[in-house]
Amino acid sequence: MKHALKVARYTVADLLRSRWLLGYAGFFAAIGWALFYFGEEPAQAIVSLLSVVLLVVPLVSAVFGMTQFYGSREFTELLLAQPIDRRSVFYGQYAGLAVSLALGFLLGVAGPFLWYGSGHGEDLGPLVALLVSGVLLTAIFTALALLAATLTDNRLRALGAVVFLWLFCTVLYDGLLLVVIVLFEAYPLERLLVGLTLLNPVDLARIVVLLRLDVAALLGYTGAVFEQFFGTAAGLALALAALVLWTAAPLVLAARAYRHRDF
Repeated sequence: MKHALKVARYTVADLLRSRWLLGYAGFFAAIGWALFYFGEEPAQAIVSLLSVVLLVVPLVSAVFGMTQFYGSREFTELLLAQPIDRRSVFYGQYAGLAVSLALGFLLGVAGPFLWYGSGHGEDLGPLVALLVSGVLLTAIFTALALLAATLTDNRLRALGAVVFLWLFCTVLYDGLLLVVIVLFEAYPLERLLVGLTLLNPVDLARIVVLLRLDVAALLGYTGAVFEQFFGTAAGLALALAALVLWTAAPLVLAARAYRHRDF
C-alpha cells in the first residue's frame, strides 16, 4: 500500500503539469462560464452540461488513460526493476490517472457553479450528483482503458476497443434499449428496463442526475419507471453500488492481466 501511494502521488504530480489536463479542466470551465453568461439558471446549466459530461468524460478518461499507460512504459519498467510488487505499481498508476482526471473535471465544472450559483442552495443536490457521476465515470473508463491496454501490446487495437466501448455506451445502447421497448411493449418491462440500465454506466449516471433535477416526467414511460425505482434511497444506493462495481470489476481483471504482462 505504501508503494502504491508513492507511485500515485508521483503520477498525480506529473500529470497535473500536463497541458492536456489543464485543457480538459479549461474545457468544462469555459462551457460553464458560457452557460451562465447567456443567462441560464443553475438547474438549466446542469441539464445542458450533463450531455457534454456524459460524452466527453468517458472518452477522455479512456483515451487519456490508455495513452498514458503506453507512454509511461519506460517509467513502468524502471519501477518494476525495483523491489516493488506489480500490484502496487498498477494500482498506484491507476489511482494517479483517475485522481488527476477527476481533479481536472471537478475544478472545471465546479468553478463556474460556485461563482454564479452560490446563492442557489436548492441546486446543490443536482450539482453534487453531476460531480459524483462524473468522478465515477472517470474511474470506470480509466479502469476499462487500462484493461484494454494490459490485454494487448497493439495500441491501435486497444484504442479501437475503448472507442467502440465509448460509442456503444453513449450512443448505440440507447438505440438497442429503444428497440427492446418497441418490440416488447405489450409485456411488463419495468424490471427488464432497470436491469438493462444497470448494465450501462453512462445511462445509469444520466438517470441519477436527472432524478435529482425532478425532470423524470420528460422521459415519459421510462422516466416513470426509473423514478419509481431509482428515486428511492434504496434505488439510489443500488445505482451507486452498480457504478462502483463497474469500476472494481475491470480494475481487478486488469490487475490480474498486469501481473502476467511481459514488459
